[in-house]
Amino acid sequence: MTTRRILCFGDSLTWGWVAVPEGAPTVRFPFEQRWTGVMASALGPDYEIIEEGLSARTTSIDDPIDPRLNGSAYLPTALASHLPLDLVVIMLGTNDTKSYYRRTPYEIALGMSKLVGQVLTSAGGVGTVYPAPQVLVVAPPPLADMPHSWFQGMFEGGREKTVALAAQYRSLASFMKVDFFDAGSCVTTGGVDGIHFTAENNAALGTALAVKVAEILDRRLAA
Repeated sequence: MTTRRILCFGDSLTWGWVAVPEGAPTVRFPFEQRWTGVMASALGPDYEIIEEGLSARTTSIDDPIDPRLNGSAYLPTALASHLPLDLVVIMLGTNDTKSYYRRTPYEIALGMSKLVGQVLTSAGGVGTVYPAPQVLVVAPPPLADMPHSWFQGMFEGGREKTVALAAQYRSLASFMKVDFFDAGSCVTTGGVDGIHFTAENNAALGTALAVKVAEILDRRLAA
């Protein structure tokens, strides 16, 4: 069986940020505890998981302080670098709810649509014959209560936006004919900061996404 290659494109939830009471700095969970690693273990040796997680990454908007964080500015390069790929899993949007971006849930979904379009038009990469991979859009779970005042200001109004994201992403996925998964259906942002995952959250999400990913790729194989 040919190894199935999956690119996981996301923010700190994919990078593996360990929540700490003081907010930052921190370290990351080891690979086997990150949801990507849990998914890799569940799927087995016929799957190769490629991590592209960056803390504070947005879908498609420039951060006023850090120019590295616009996901749409980097994704085409990542795709070309990692082809051939069977599937790209995109879980972004939490950082787009920050107060200073002033984005509505629909505008965040529009940013996600740009990423989806970049994947669907990525065939060929740089001088290759590889086809464009499939896409799985993952809505991140809603934000929880944040004990740190800095995060409270940063994400003012963000919880309500993250609650609304799943419905917007579901509509987007239907419109663009790609797959969708609501991470909030199986996990919360249970970390002490109200933003990030616990080890248990990572385990639950990785297990659930392994089932979804296998379903998507098996369907493609049967087509």
